[in-house]
Parts: sequence; structure tokens; C-alpha cells
Amino acid sequence: MHRETERNNYLIGVGLDANDGHKRITKGDDFSIVGGSEETHDRITETVIKTSEELSTKGRSIRNADPEEIRDLVMKHSS
Repeated sequence: MHRETERNNYLIGVGLDANDGHKRITKGDDFSIVGGSEETHDRITETVIKTSEELSTKGRSIRNADPEEIRDLVMKHSS
């Protein structure tokens, strides 16, 4: 009997280029994005949201998708 592996993925995005004193934090059910300049933080957020939306159209989420699929989608949406 083959049992599917349970997954509990969680994405963390970290921006390191902030120099304006703002503390940016964006959280979702299966991701957190912290730091970065406004532009970097927004870009990371957009990438994670697009990744999440594409997984959703396939009936999956970041939490339960294959890590390699998540990686591929993040790379696709970050370019």
C-alpha cells in the first residue's frame, strides 16, 4: 500500500535591501514575507501570490504541493 507523503510547506521571503526604516511584513496562510525596500517587498509578494494562485487552479496550495513544483513556479513568476 502506497501512502502519499503529507506535506506542510511554508514559504518565507526575506528582503535585505531596506534602508528607509520601514518594517514590512506580509503574511498568508502558508507564507510570510519580511523586510526589503518597498519595491523588493512588493515584487516578492507578487511572486508568492502568483505562485499560490497557479497552484490553486491545479487544486493544490503551497502547503501541500511538491517542493520542486513550488520552486519551478516561483522561478517562473519571479522573472
